[in-house]
Amino acid sequence: MDLRTTYLGLELAHPIVASASPLCADLDGIMRLADAGAAAVVLSSIFEEQIVAQELAEAAMTEMGTDSQPEAAGYWPPDAGSNVLDGRLEILRRAVERAGVPIIASLNGCSASGWVDFARKLEQAGASAIELNIYRVPADPAESGASVEAAALEILRRVKAAVGVPVSVKMAPFFSAPGHMAAQFAEAGADGLVLFNRFYGPDVDLAALTARDDLHLSNPYDIRLPLMWVGLLSRRIPTSIAASTGVWSGADVVKYLLAGADAVMTTSALLRHGPAYLGTLLGELRGWMQRRGHESVAAFKGQLAAGGQPDEAAQFLRAQYRTILTTYDAQSASRL
Repeated sequence: MDLRTTYLGLELAHPIVASASPLCADLDGIMRLADAGAAAVVLSSIFEEQIVAQELAEAAMTEMGTDSQPEAAGYWPPDAGSNVLDGRLEILRRAVERAGVPIIASLNGCSASGWVDFARKLEQAGASAIELNIYRVPADPAESGASVEAAALEILRRVKAAVGVPVSVKMAPFFSAPGHMAAQFAEAGADGLVLFNRFYGPDVDLAALTARDDLHLSNPYDIRLPLMWVGLLSRRIPTSIAASTGVWSGADVVKYLLAGADAVMTTSALLRHGPAYLGTLLGELRGWMQRRGHESVAAFKGQLAAGGQPDEAAQFLRAQYRTILTTYDAQSASRL
């Protein structure tokens, strides 16, 4: 049975990729994921402002009191701040040497120079590819959607011009026309798209009357939105597509592949069940293929992807929407 697929020009043993999470933050976690069977591993994101803040704090500590206590000048190493990033890059280097699978670096920048500088360092450390995790909430009501899109495209262009490894964009689903934006990313040079990035908004602590930061894992129903867009775009966008969100079973992997995904990324299921759960996902994928008589992933990938004219897909989705609403059975739902 041939499970191979190609994503970002990288040949993978199978489509299931461990996406960025706390499990991918250190070498031990990366090795556990690789040993458990991940086809590739996306490192936990490097956040530019986090590293810069630590560097500034360490620089302030280095300078504190040096005017009054000359001997204090040698207490802090002059390159203490650089150790923050160096540590992350060293993890990447060692993972590339030992994991035996492609290691994709995830970058979350906040400045034009930061995106480019960090991307270069990740390439030099051996990353097989770089995933741009563009998380930016346009909080200014005066900022237009067009300017938000232009800024994201400019980030991609700058990084592509600076590195030679494949670059993917982890897209948000909130653009006014996600399909058009996907096409623009592809035109600007994206080697791949990840559909979609999950944004984590704050809750409210009613006792303390403050914002409360917490994280909820995805659930299987969350597959619906990215599944739709993977199916709509996989035959129309000339770039690799990875599906993300809601992957809790081998059946979810199959659905994304039928829609045309080249790779399927999972995070929440691995956080809940541990890296060994990759074996369960793979086993369920193989079982489904065996029951359906498929000898390879290529034999069924994209079988349910949208084809034909865009208006045909739009009409199909509207008919589906109408059917879901008009056939809802409140009594049956109340018994669930």
